[in-house]
Amino acid sequence: MGVFSKFQRFHEAGEAANVNNVEHFGEPDHSLFTSSKVFSLHHHIDITDDQERVVYQATSKFFSIKDKTDIVDAQGNQVAHIERKVFTMHERHFVTMADGQTFEVSNEFFHLIKDITNIEGLGWQLRGNVVGLNFELYDRDETIIAVIGQKAISLHDKYCIDIYRPECEKTVVAILVTLIHMMKDRANSASASSGSSSSSSNG
Repeated sequence: MGVFSKFQRFHEAGEAANVNNVEHFGEPDHSLFTSSKVFSLHHHIDITDDQERVVYQATSKFFSIKDKTDIVDAQGNQVAHIERKVFTMHERHFVTMADGQTFEVSNEFFHLIKDITNIEGLGWQLRGNVVGLNFELYDRDETIIAVIGQKAISLHDKYCIDIYRPECEKTVVAILVTLIHMMKDRANSASASSGSSSSSSNG
């Protein structure tokens, strides 16, 4: 279904890449897919390949102010560590890759149509369409690295990632996991704000 949609970039494992992606960027090198599972003490994300084999796993502890998350590969080797910066007006997360590379993922506010997320330290930029649930990741030379699509209706926050630069795969996975956490934080904040407004009006 995602193959034929111009607006929704998500596609399932085994399906061809979205027609809109192919028209704009060509065929991706390969695609990865996510599914989130929520347990009592951990938030867990599986990242699978087109054969639905788990290639990466991300695990976070609930009730952590810094929202600490670790990503490992299928063999259990550390890939990245992510922490949320607290006490800041911006949505900002610090990422440390296993090879020592570090960067920050920082969201610019007040973009009504497109979210602009800067990958500081890499010079990359993630440009998103919140309404369409689509995101494009570019390097400092405006070359496409990956396209992310979120399934519109899903109980497990399913994403697909069409990767155009396979050498950047692990970094893309770390950015994707960070994006998922930022979107969850935003949804939780909106829900809390809505609940507070409702309580005030009822009072």
